[in-house]
Amino acid sequence: MIDGVVSVLASFTKPEQIGTTPQSVLWMLPLTAAIAVVYKATKVHRVVAKPFFKETALLFGSIVAFMAVAALILSAVAWFVNEKLPGLMGY
Repeated sequence: MIDGVVSVLASFTKPEQIGTTPQSVLWMLPLTAAIAVVYKATKVHRVVAKPFFKETALLFGSIVAFMAVAALILSAVAWFVNEKLPGLMGY
């Protein structure tokens, strides 16, 4: 019993390796779902299944859409700074 607890605790001493591939961005989805559920659960007085899941799904979609827009904007800024700006500055 103690060995099992120790091995579970020991697994938290090194971070999980997640690559830098486009597929690794999909790890954002379970985290976003958990954040949406917990946030909505703390904001409602009484949890009723249908409205709760509807509001949670709307919040989940909003967060994912915002992250996608932010990623596109940051990618455009990075492209401009790395590709276009040196040419404009004469480098």
